[in-house]
Amino acid sequence: MASYHLSVKTIKRSAGRSATAAAAYRVGERIECQREGRVHDYTRKQGVEETFILTPKDAPDWATDRSRLWNEVEASETRRNSVTAREWELALPSEISAEDRSQITRDFAQELVNRYGVAVDVAIHAPHREGDQRNHHAHVLTSTRKLEAEGFTAKTRVLDSAKTGGVEIEQMRGLWAELQNRALERAGEVERVDHRSLEAQREAALERGDELTAEELDRDPELKLGPAANSMERRAKVMAERQGREYVPVTERGAVVHAARQARAAFREMRERLDIARETYGAEREAGQGRVSAGLAALRAATAKDRSADRNPKDFRERLARVVDRSLDQDDASKPEGRNYARERLKEIMEKDAGRDGQAAVHKLDGHSEYDLGEGTGRAARKPSVNERLKDVLNKPREKLEIEDEREQERGDDENETTRDRDRGEGHSL
Repeated sequence: MASYHLSVKTIKRSAGRSATAAAAYRVGERIECQREGRVHDYTRKQGVEETFILTPKDAPDWATDRSRLWNEVEASETRRNSVTAREWELALPSEISAEDRSQITRDFAQELVNRYGVAVDVAIHAPHREGDQRNHHAHVLTSTRKLEAEGFTAKTRVLDSAKTGGVEIEQMRGLWAELQNRALERAGEVERVDHRSLEAQREAALERGDELTAEELDRDPELKLGPAANSMERRAKVMAERQGREYVPVTERGAVVHAARQARAAFREMRERLDIARETYGAEREAGQGRVSAGLAALRAATAKDRSADRNPKDFRERLARVVDRSLDQDDASKPEGRNYARERLKEIMEKDAGRDGQAAVHKLDGHSEYDLGEGTGRAARKPSVNERLKDVLNKPREKLEIEDEREQERGDDENETTRDRDRGEGHSL
């Protein structure tokens, strides 16, 4: 799934950093810092896929020389606590090609040049060989002064000011999301990224009536592991893979991040199954099936998704039980306030048209037999446990389901015949 990340950092002398060292490290080259008299050699660095420099139209020729460029940046700053450079760190979608990743990074860097008149040095990095192989990213290093024909001139205070800096960065975040989404659309991908906060996305989902998405977004932002914890977790994943066992986080932050990712994965799978159920129900109804038969077919299609030899159906039942906040062995104990949006939306689909068939479909979804639907059985009846509902749907033999479908069809035919007889009788009485 495509994810959004853009962060802005500063290279400060007060922190013991220099623009020459930052540039050399990110592009994997050797740069001698004339101000410090030090050589920063990172030519052995691996994983650098592409580097390039972009400058304003009237920039001097020496600006394309990386060593000269960043030494001039250092020379233009005279204070001991100067901010010599600014870094924009971008996550690149793994779903698009390397050419598209390069192009959208170049487009973003060119917008920085056009908007602020600065020099921009770009390094596109491949995923770490021991990490997540989807982690394509780019480091965009910019000067903090405008680059003009005579060299570096005024500071870009619009990014430094407390009043305007946040607004400018938010606009650039929106641009980066737009560039990625265009590339994802060109590649035929359904996924999209969103630069807005989780709260803003949740409010937008509620406004358009998408309660399931709102529920998924009702969470805290993912913690940042940091270099040390990230390295430890990466080694733990590699070791677990080699030993053929399940990965278990080794740090407290790693455990929090891992749990959050598992929860989001469960929500995504539930959404996929809900979509399959909705599409199957619609297709069955268009084919002339009754509401009960179509509803059962939808449930069977949803629970059969991706079922294979290496995928245990029990695993999904357990994950689904965790999503609805109940365990498989839990009975009818009271549950905390909340709503099972996936189940409610599936029931809404089957309740669109009123009548006994619609009530029977909902009654069966609630875990009861269709023969229990009578005068004394209403919506206030006992709610079955998750275990009962899942066993009724997931573990019911296919032959039994087919027999029930046939019985439902026969009962529907009998009711139709009775209705025709009653209509004929009323006609004779007139």
